[in-house]
Amino acid sequence: MAGTAGTPGTPRVLRAMNDRAALDLLLEHGPLSRTRIGKLTGLSKPTASQLLARLEAAGLVRVTGTSEGRPGPNAQLYAVNPAAAYAAGLDVTPHRIRAAVADVTGRTVGEFELPTPGRRPAHPVVRQVTDALDGAVKAAGLARDDVHRLVIGTPGAFDPGTGRLRYASHLPGWHSPTLLDELAAALPMPVEYENDVNLVAVAEQRLGAARGHGDFVLLWNQEGMGAALVLGGRLHRGWTGGAGEVGFLPVPGTPLVRQVTKANSGGYQELAGSQAVPKLARELGIDVPSGPYTEAAAELLARAADHAGGGPHRELLRTYATRLATGLASLVSVLDPELVVLSGSALTAGGEVLRALVQAELEELAAARPRLLVGDVHEHPVLRGALESALATTRDEVFDTSR
Repeated sequence: MAGTAGTPGTPRVLRAMNDRAALDLLLEHGPLSRTRIGKLTGLSKPTASQLLARLEAAGLVRVTGTSEGRPGPNAQLYAVNPAAAYAAGLDVTPHRIRAAVADVTGRTVGEFELPTPGRRPAHPVVRQVTDALDGAVKAAGLARDDVHRLVIGTPGAFDPGTGRLRYASHLPGWHSPTLLDELAAALPMPVEYENDVNLVAVAEQRLGAARGHGDFVLLWNQEGMGAALVLGGRLHRGWTGGAGEVGFLPVPGTPLVRQVTKANSGGYQELAGSQAVPKLARELGIDVPSGPYTEAAAELLARAADHAGGGPHRELLRTYATRLATGLASLVSVLDPELVVLSGSALTAGGEVLRALVQAELEELAAARPRLLVGDVHEHPVLRGALESALATTRDEVFDTSR
């Protein structure tokens, strides 16, 4: 009968629900015996045995060994088959594209980085994307067709009406109205696009400081300032995808920035962006390290956090904390989140010392008092979020045994 497979309460749907519960347990706990899976799912031993046989025949689980050190015969241990599916993620900046491939368990199996220097790309964006992806796929020992889904993280957001990238004029080559169609034609797998800061929030929500929190704001400060807004457990992207572009936020302490999209900056960016830290340090008589401003800012804030006592280093942290709290107060007053996560090199470098100063300032500037935490996902958080996003959809599709 047509439609029976998707009817709630039918044996096939109930079996699929049990299958998915078992697979999620195996992802969370690692290899488990049939008895342990039965206890965790509440299934009888015969039903758990049938479930595992079904999943093994579908190529979703495999036997990885036997239990040892317990009375009685050793029990077989089952785990999710890593080769059941692969997903990929890309982290795009003006200077490079970082790519990675993960198996369905979440383990990264291949990585590659493609430099993209200069204001005028040497190669079209489509080739850059395929070269970066192919580099990661090759490192994983796979073929491009093995990748089930790709998530690409970029600054800004693609307007759903026009297909153009907005809020990221500094990303050369990515603004063609036909780019998404060209990429779709060049890649054999479904491709999703997400704002880079939103992907950091995905990583923190699933792996880091925001685990278990349904409402939080993530403030990112590295090459630019941005925020991710998670409300009711879901990302709030806004009408054009521009929710969280807080660098454009007008704030006290800086002149109004007009034509913000052309300037690719705004009041909060000018007040508290990474580029403001070296300038502030010079005003306080602190030697500024050479190199890109993002690296200089991170080094200055790390030094200041390690510097005991008062003096200009402590003043650098205090002043910067006030600037950060000035913009955060607006977000907190409107959204009233339970948690604010600080991420990006300019915020994590200051560590707990900077976090505590921002928390104290925010409690004076805003009526609501959310808890502030420093992000836990330190290694390539945008890329990790892209992989987590791609894996979530991939698992929903591959682990669905009702079809």
